[in-house]
Amino acid sequence: MQHETFTVVAEYGSLAEAEIAKSILLNAGIRAEIRNEYMTSLSSVAMPAQVVVREEDAFEAREALQRMR
Repeated sequence: MQHETFTVVAEYGSLAEAEIAKSILLNAGIRAEIRNEYMTSLSSVAMPAQVVVREEDAFEAREALQRMR
């Protein structure tokens, strides 16, 4: 089994924003996860929700998120 490296492509102060970003990436065919999901719901200031993707998808993910702004 090969180990995959994930990288942060965006950080959000709310879980809702992170979920929208994740949805955009999934619709673009990019596997995405939210890191710190539960901690963000407790305190977004202390721990922002981070959207992470596989390292090899990072450039395409950032492009997809930029197009949606």
